[in-house]
Amino acid sequence: MKELLRTTDPTVIAFATALLDGEGITAFAMDVHMSALEGSIGILPRRLMVRDEDLGRARRILGDNGIECTEG
Repeated sequence: MKELLRTTDPTVIAFATALLDGEGITAFAMDVHMSALEGSIGILPRRLMVRDEDLGRARRILGDNGIECTEG
């Protein structure tokens, strides 16, 4: 799996996941339960992961919808 997106905004993760799901790309959100460690103040970023073979297409989909992806 490759990191597609890293953000502290949970709405971006939800929107990106919905966009990818609509295109048949499975995405997995990581670090979503880290808020328990940080005291629920939202300072730790969450990551959205996709399969290696879906990374290029997923970046194009998110870019076309104004979501900036992680470089790498």
